[in-house]
Amino acid sequence: MNKRALLIIPGLFFIAMLGLLLFGLGRNPNMVPSALVNRPLPEFSLPGLKLNASAATSLIASEDLLGGIRIINFWATWCPPCHIEHPYLVEISEREKGVSFIGVNYKDDLDEARLFLEEKGSPFEKIIVDLDGSLGIDFGVAGAPETFIVDSFGMIRYRHVGVINHQIWEETFAPVISRIK
Repeated sequence: MNKRALLIIPGLFFIAMLGLLLFGLGRNPNMVPSALVNRPLPEFSLPGLKLNASAATSLIASEDLLGGIRIINFWATWCPPCHIEHPYLVEISEREKGVSFIGVNYKDDLDEARLFLEEKGSPFEKIIVDLDGSLGIDFGVAGAPETFIVDSFGMIRYRHVGVINHQIWEETFAPVISRIK
């Protein structure tokens, strides 16, 4: 190999690395592709979170989520971003008509989850308990919070990774919901 080629190789490597860096910086970290978008909900049947000790435990199945637009939010008390997101979800769920919020308590302590919802309010119509994370695996969840928009036929239409706030709701969620209504 001649000396000229040896001088060009580090320069090409530098340009390639710079290109990868710029490509990565231009991407939105909340826009994570999902193999489930435009596919049906995974089939499941899991217990619901009973908010008081005397309530009977009920099962919630994927079929129970058909017939309306659902916002499925994976959350946990051990998740600091979930604490940030929660007041927005409570406010949005009270304001938005025709949309049901379904919580998935993800790999969490159930007593702490109950206390959290008792203290901070619950935006959720139903709360699914996913103690072992199996439903999260079926949804492709990497961590909490993650939120999915599901249409009335049970098709997943959008996936959001990270905290939902008013800006994200208005700029992202509202247009998707409007489109599928």
